[in-house]
Amino acid sequence: MLIRTLLAATILATTTNAYAGDRYTSRPPVIVSPDLAAPWLMQLTGEGVQPAVNSRRIVQRQRVEQRRVIRRDGARVEQVAVTSRAQNPVRSRIDPMYLPQLVSYDSKYKAGTIVIDTNNRFLYLVLGDGKARRYGVGVGKPGFEWAGAHTITRKAEWPSWTPPKEMIQREAAKGHYLPAFMDGGPANPLGSRAMYLGSTLYRIHGTNAPWTIGYGVSSGCIRMRNEDVVDLYERVKVGTKVIVI
Repeated sequence: MLIRTLLAATILATTTNAYAGDRYTSRPPVIVSPDLAAPWLMQLTGEGVQPAVNSRRIVQRQRVEQRRVIRRDGARVEQVAVTSRAQNPVRSRIDPMYLPQLVSYDSKYKAGTIVIDTNNRFLYLVLGDGKARRYGVGVGKPGFEWAGAHTITRKAEWPSWTPPKEMIQREAAKGHYLPAFMDGGPANPLGSRAMYLGSTLYRIHGTNAPWTIGYGVSSGCIRMRNEDVVDLYERVKVGTKVIVI
């Protein structure tokens, strides 16, 4: 009986060593699941076991997330632009109320007079008989408002621009560097037309930023859309009275 027991133990030990040797002779590959949230056991799966998340699903998920990021970025850019408009408005469309239109307008001023309502951002060309042609305008920003009466002393098509030294210094302090001189053209802040008021530096002029119409954004000048200032330019002449209120 003792001999049989010893013989059985010897055979068992030999078999176990053989199996152990077979087990560690060729280790199964370690496959890390792309889904790092999977249970730890699935992170170290052996041969013949599929990863928890296949590559096709990963690619599709990345593409969906990329599309979402693009849409989110687009929305964010638009919101930043809108937010910035409160101080330096940037709009793609002008409010319809600022488009040129014929309106009822009772005024003590005679026909041909220009009246600029800076509070409501409107310029009126008095026509008489209780009517006026109304345009939307951009006016002086806080600290640059003014009121008074002048006449148009000069008119210019596609005017050049020479920023005053005070403006250059003021903008430079804010990190905005203005040119000492700019030829007329579409990029010029004075736009397509300019009508100079008295001996001041103020003008009624066009703009290269039409989305600013309806806001207090200028250094005192009255700005209009280019097509609107061209229309007004053709309707008035040097000597026209301009009332700013």
